[in-house]
Amino acid sequence: MNTLCRAEKATDTPQKGFHTIALRLPLRLADILFISAMVLAALPGKRTMAFEYRGYLMGLLGLIELLYWLHQTMHKEPVRKKSSGDIAAVMFTGIIVWELMTSHLDLLQHLLFPVPGKVVAVFISELPVFARCLVSSLGLLGAGYLLALITAIPLALIIGWRKRLFAAVNPLTKVLGPIPPIVYIPYAIVILPTFKCASIFIIFIGAFWPIFIGTLNATFNVDRHLIDSARVLNVSEKTMLFEIILPGIMPAIISGATLGLVFSFILLTAAEMIGASSGLGWYVKYFSDFADYPRVVAGILFIGCVVTAITGCFERVERRLLSWKN
Repeated sequence: MNTLCRAEKATDTPQKGFHTIALRLPLRLADILFISAMVLAALPGKRTMAFEYRGYLMGLLGLIELLYWLHQTMHKEPVRKKSSGDIAAVMFTGIIVWELMTSHLDLLQHLLFPVPGKVVAVFISELPVFARCLVSSLGLLGAGYLLALITAIPLALIIGWRKRLFAAVNPLTKVLGPIPPIVYIPYAIVILPTFKCASIFIIFIGAFWPIFIGTLNATFNVDRHLIDSARVLNVSEKTMLFEIILPGIMPAIISGATLGLVFSFILLTAAEMIGASSGLGWYVKYFSDFADYPRVVAGILFIGCVVTAITGCFERVERRLLSWKN
């Protein structure tokens, strides 16, 4: 009997050890996709020129995997670790599909759909040009967006606080707000002295209405118990607006400002494509006219990186301003 028990324990020990190791070394989808993408990049494809750029593609895959592992190491929260793994998996999947459809299966048109390795090579070589275009674009974006912020918020606070003004202005917002700002581009270019002024005006219009309407409605519908409590303390109207109501409606302002920022990016690119001589939108339009699609795709990817970075910074500011909600 004792011998039989010892035999059962002996057979159970390896199984337990195996399960323990399996739990310590979980199979991650992102790592499997990374290995698959590296193998695919190393294999020769149907497009003869694609093999010359395999080093650039492997470098990009390695960078994504490195950032993924750094994020896994630095953050201990399971939710954030799982999220980073999902993002990495999606990126690797997109690259695998792109590489298969272009380099290996050759199902897409050569001119319109360059191989990913070539786009990465062009992206790296064009970084100085991208930097100059970015400075030009951010100058227009910052001027128009900041002008919308400093005019829309105080104006909406004052109008939303006074019922008579709100009753007069609110119907106008329903008429003027939905008009696409892009329709003003021809008039802005003709009326304003320079294209830079016209672009700033278009970006300002696009950002102004979401911020103004969101702040206006939030001010008018602010909690009346808050106002009554402040009136009991005999606070001044200026204090009421900027120290009591403004912090209370901050979530609505942030929501409108986020929407305005998205519209600003869209209008910036559209304006630069129409009449600019610099900027990220101009870059994409200029090289599309010459059918240089590796540069076009690289420009689109760079715009995506810039938008991601700016929205990430905006989210940090939002969390800081709304930290009291947590």
